[in-house]
Amino acid sequence: MGDGFPSHPDGVTKKWLGDVLGVAVESIRWEPIGTGQVGDSVRFHVDYADALGAPTLAGKFPAANDTSRSTAAIFGLYAKEVTFYRDIAPLLDARVPQVLYSGLAEDGGEFILLFEDLGPCRGGNQIAGCDLADAEAAIRQAAGIHAPSWHNRAILDTEWLATKPEVSAQIRALYPQAQAVWRERYADTLEPEFMQLCEAVAEHSATVFTRDPPAPISLVHGDFRLDNMLFDIKGGAEPIAVLDWQTVTIGNPMTDVGYFLGCGIGDELRRAHEDRLIDLWLSEMAARGVKLSRGEIWDDYRLGALHGVTTAVFSAAFVERNGRGDANFLSMARGACALALAHDSLGALKGES
Repeated sequence: MGDGFPSHPDGVTKKWLGDVLGVAVESIRWEPIGTGQVGDSVRFHVDYADALGAPTLAGKFPAANDTSRSTAAIFGLYAKEVTFYRDIAPLLDARVPQVLYSGLAEDGGEFILLFEDLGPCRGGNQIAGCDLADAEAAIRQAAGIHAPSWHNRAILDTEWLATKPEVSAQIRALYPQAQAVWRERYADTLEPEFMQLCEAVAEHSATVFTRDPPAPISLVHGDFRLDNMLFDIKGGAEPIAVLDWQTVTIGNPMTDVGYFLGCGIGDELRRAHEDRLIDLWLSEMAARGVKLSRGEIWDDYRLGALHGVTTAVFSAAFVERNGRGDANFLSMARGACALALAHDSLGALKGES
């Protein structure tokens, strides 16, 4: 139990849920859903005394795995997600789940998010990839995040959104250890040219995590990829919703776009439709009043690919390991490395055109 709220699905009782929803609940059961490794998501099946209310609800809780849970607490991931839904989501033009109840412990280690159930829907699958229509739907959502927050001081001046210097320092200190785990675990699996790039990124990790970036210009999801999206939600009534806001921050929007086109959708789809998807993002931004040229965003896009590399490497080392996780992180790394090599992202890091 958290600070007055359940922090595990078993703690969601008929009485507690009935009090939250304002209706009498006769029975409740749950089943796990999703593939998250830092938080656990479930679907609640609910029977009501008066038959009024949604028969299913979604809930998100701290990860049961101690390693994943500890990582989330250290980096404040649970607090970020709960506070995002409370304070920031209403300011965006992006489809996110409606929150019915949220709770957060004072130390940030326990939480609950109770959502509308967006099913029936298709969960995005990082390993399987997606088609062009899904990629375009995601890019439209990206613009719905970035344009409303573009130079929006009400968002950019929100203190908790900025990455704390001590957190950056901790990531920087831990990154060599993460790369060592990555090397040992995947040296015989990941393509040699991709592993070589991962090693090069690790060698420049001090620059990656300490370079003095330009002033933040928009909100950044931080983990904008297929596993964090639902498609054809509400039985196809809506095209997409974006989930998992634990890594939300402020920065450059091309961090999300480069990340998505690299580790998010895979190299084959990216190579075939990269120009189209970048142009779509530009047009969606322009439609929301933010007019940019490709030249203005290109170097930041190149750097965005490196976010995919570092996220795959770091996450693999510090969350629960399982078979799907291995396949997932390798998929992320392959797409991100391919994009980084195609556009010389390391050169962009060094300020080379």
